[in-house]
Amino acid sequence: MNITTRLEFDAGHRIPYHKSQCRNLHGHRYALEISLSGDIITQDNLSESGMVMDFSDVKRIARESVVDVWDHAFLVFKDDVEVLNFLNSLNDHKTVVFPTVPTAENMAAEAFKILRSQYKDTYGNHLKLERVRLYETPNSWADALS
Repeated sequence: MNITTRLEFDAGHRIPYHKSQCRNLHGHRYALEISLSGDIITQDNLSESGMVMDFSDVKRIARESVVDVWDHAFLVFKDDVEVLNFLNSLNDHKTVVFPTVPTAENMAAEAFKILRSQYKDTYGNHLKLERVRLYETPNSWADALS
């Protein structure tokens, strides 16, 4: 069985070497979809019985690990020194330094990397993170797959 839930957040970024507009500082309303697979839990007297995982737990983990960290932050590539210096000059600015250029593809891969260890097979139902889909716009997204 597969389940998916979606969360949204706002963040700024830039693609420093991009040939077009994305080289400029800008932001997006991102959507993050988390897809898990596993067997349906059949243990009696459990809140999660009949589920692969409670959606509220899926969302809580994604929020704590990724969404709340990236929401209303500027995601900046570690080697984008000019922008890093500018952001560091701002008091109390929420900056997230990325190991790679923060494209949709790299953000999806980073979210997958972060979340893979967060979803635990607590009930022996073979729970597994299958996909992280990151929408940069309503019509453009990247999938990181297991």
